[in-house]
This record gives sequence, C-alpha cells and structure tokens, in this order.
Amino acid sequence: MIGVIGTDGECVEWSFPAQPDAVRAARHAVRDTLREWKLDAAVRDMTVLLVSELVTNSQRYTAGPIGVRLRRRRENGVPPALLVEVSDPLPDLPTEKAARPEDEGGRGLYLVACSARRWGTRRGRTGKTVWFELPLTG
Repeated sequence: MIGVIGTDGECVEWSFPAQPDAVRAARHAVRDTLREWKLDAAVRDMTVLLVSELVTNSQRYTAGPIGVRLRRRRENGVPPALLVEVSDPLPDLPTEKAARPEDEGGRGLYLVACSARRWGTRRGRTGKTVWFELPLTG
C-alpha cells in the first residue's frame, strides 16, 4: 500500500512496503506525479526507469519500508532540476558494478550514473538514501 507522506506542489514522498508490487506501485506514483507537474515526457520516462532500478535494489536487499521522494528544485543561479531520493533501512551503501553481458542484473547504479546530472549516496540515522538529479528545462 502506498502512503503519501506529504505533498506541497514542489515535493512529494511515499513509503512502500518491500513487497513484490513495490516497484510497480512506485513507477505509477512517480509517473502520475510527474504528469501532474507537467514535466517533459523524456524526464518522466527517465525518472520512472531510474526509480524502478533503485526501488528494485531496495526491495531485493531489505525488508522495507522503501521511501521515494521527488522534489523540484528552483534556486536562483542554479538551473532547475528534479531531485529524486530512494531510501531504505539497510545501512550498507550500494556499489556500482560492471555487469557482464550475460548478467541479468547489476546495471541499476550504472544507469543512474550515466543518466543523471548528479547522483550519490548517503547514510542516515536508520538506513541509506540513493539520490539523483535530472535537469529540467524552463
């Protein structure tokens, strides 16, 4: 079940249980929000893909909950951006791996690194967050 934690027109957060439908639920929530915000289709599609990868990683390695946060950043002198954060209670930071052609997984962080303007990880009091930033036009 999706729990909307807060929304103010510039920021929205959800918490998903680490269950098989978490990735699908996160994709739908993110896609619907980005449509409401009237963001470019390319940004929507890339955000949904990257969120899917990160939520999949969280779901695979933790019992949850999995947090997803979207925030539109508009600061003076800084180009507008979409900041996306995916959090879970596991304290171990993920590492980017070089997947072999025959590997079925291991490409999520590589996709984030190649697609985002900036990205990173940080530890919190109760787990970790993987974040990325995509540029917005206009």
